[in-house]
Amino acid sequence: MSGNSPRPGALPQAAEGATFPRLLLHHGATRGTSPAMREKTMGIWRTMSWADYRALVHDFALGLAALGFRRGDALAVIGDNRPCLYAAMLAAQSLGGTPVPLYQDGNASELHYVIEHAGASVVVAEDQEQVDKMLTIRTSLPSLSLIVYADPRGMFHYRDDGLRSYQAVEQLGREYARTHPGHFEAEVEKGRADDIALLAYTSGTTGRPKGASLTHTSLISSARAFAECVDLRATDDWLAYLPMAWVGDVAYSFAAQLVTGFAVNCPESPETVQRDLRELGPSAFLAAPRVWENILTQLEVRAADASPLKRRAFEYFRDRAIEAELLRGDGKPLPAGLRFARALGEWLVYGPVRDQLGLRRARWCLTGGAPLGPDSFRFFRAFGINLKQVYGSTEVSGFACVQPDEAANPNTVGPPGPGIEVRIADGGEVLLRGKNVFSGYHKQDEATRATVDAEGWFHTGDAGFIDPQGHLVIIDRAKDVGKLGDGTAFAPQFIENKLKFSPFIGEAIAFGNGRDRVTAMIAISLASVGNWAERKGLAYTSYQDLSQKPEVRALIREEIAKCNGTLQSTTRISRFLLLAKDFDADDAEITRTRKLRRSAINEKYAAVIEALYDGAREAEISSEVTYEDGQRATVRARVAIEDMEAQPPVRRRETTHV
Repeated sequence: MSGNSPRPGALPQAAEGATFPRLLLHHGATRGTSPAMREKTMGIWRTMSWADYRALVHDFALGLAALGFRRGDALAVIGDNRPCLYAAMLAAQSLGGTPVPLYQDGNASELHYVIEHAGASVVVAEDQEQVDKMLTIRTSLPSLSLIVYADPRGMFHYRDDGLRSYQAVEQLGREYARTHPGHFEAEVEKGRADDIALLAYTSGTTGRPKGASLTHTSLISSARAFAECVDLRATDDWLAYLPMAWVGDVAYSFAAQLVTGFAVNCPESPETVQRDLRELGPSAFLAAPRVWENILTQLEVRAADASPLKRRAFEYFRDRAIEAELLRGDGKPLPAGLRFARALGEWLVYGPVRDQLGLRRARWCLTGGAPLGPDSFRFFRAFGINLKQVYGSTEVSGFACVQPDEAANPNTVGPPGPGIEVRIADGGEVLLRGKNVFSGYHKQDEATRATVDAEGWFHTGDAGFIDPQGHLVIIDRAKDVGKLGDGTAFAPQFIENKLKFSPFIGEAIAFGNGRDRVTAMIAISLASVGNWAERKGLAYTSYQDLSQKPEVRALIREEIAKCNGTLQSTTRISRFLLLAKDFDADDAEITRTRKLRRSAINEKYAAVIEALYDGAREAEISSEVTYEDGQRATVRARVAIEDMEAQPPVRRRETTHV
């Protein structure tokens, strides 16, 4: 199956041989005064034009050249979204080097592995926190010769020959330009479209992350295909707040921006993202399912805290909106009364909610990286947010499929983009082929051969099928799809997404493959359950204390019962327990992109999982936790195991293909 045709008014195809530095020079020459980047500092949005952006990249690149950075070298960046870090990536590419974005919350072991594996000689760090991490691991990284810091606060007393400020490197570049005129342009001209543009490390759900080598061609063709499928404009504003190491940020905040020319806006800090989002009002918005789930939880909590009149109004218009969304999904007309309720709700509820979220101006929003539960998906679309599912992975440069505006639904990820082919293998695995496919895993030829076959098909590891409308449907990870003891198909992610629609459930993992019934381990949402406990006058001291209270178990039992009412009888959750701590990336239970490491969890909680199935009334959990400074401790707790009573099915439309 090949991609759908480009939309009217789509951007022209990139010239052969396009690279990101060449695109930067093009924008600097043709749109020099237009905004390229904005950054909020000290409460003020500061704008950088395309001409300014080009000058920043020019100076920093020549500064690196003066310090010995050469074609083929690797440069790592770490920190929150900052224009100077994106410029550092472009500077490395301009000299024929390879940028390697790192997760800013990565621990020392994770960062050491990626820097060593990539062979990075330079690290550009945002601030003192990230510099301190680098100084801690530098002695065992022989390739690392230079650390550049952008924010000097707290570092005036640092004395180290291998440490330089970002501004000092820029100044060095300006001096180098006087003695080497035209060097920057000459280096950019040497670049080729099939050069490695970026090393993007996978989330590592099954072990060590792998470095996907993404070329200029793969990233640019992916961005072009995406731009032809959605209404993407050079005048748009985009909020860059997702981790720079995640391919979603690379694909949209970096690649799509340089292809299209819109402005990328960097928030002041992770803590101010919600406020900055409201101030900016972006034209489009991308968020991982966890972000959408957190937004939904916050809305539900705020509604619960509102006055009785406001709470009843919110619940009434919410229910009418979802009812209308279900009818639209079935292609049925809306009754006159429902149309009136929707119009009134737009004035009283839906518009104000979009405004509070900062999405009133957004023409479309995306969810990607993992499936978003159907109930959560419908909620946002019902409130007038044009939310669509996008599908891709690190190995396909972040994009393969996206839903059209007129056919967005929770069950599919849409048709493939132009020039991208999709095929379903005999075992149900989804295969992708196109210019967007990566060139291989860095230093892992065997893993590359196991992933990309001789015909160029990338084996995604996802199980799925193509529906009659030509849209791709993703069921789950192929290795996670199994069967219950009676032969019933079991896709754990589908059940987990339904559970996480509850504002009180932060994370969930379901078990059942080869078993006679389904069970689950639940991590509560501390914010929403804590808010609920305060309203109930229920005192608690910690996450562990709150999660193990009988009242909280009863609350979660009710939420699971609601979920069970939407599932077929054989896949309903029969037993559950509440974890004494949330899943944590530092404890290797989830990835930095919030994906469950199922194999690690199955091994770590093996005795607990068995207790869910052997009739035990409680289980002892002993787990090692890792603190921010790298120290480890063991958390032990005895948790109760709850049995679910048989629940009658809730009469509502079933939407799953599983």
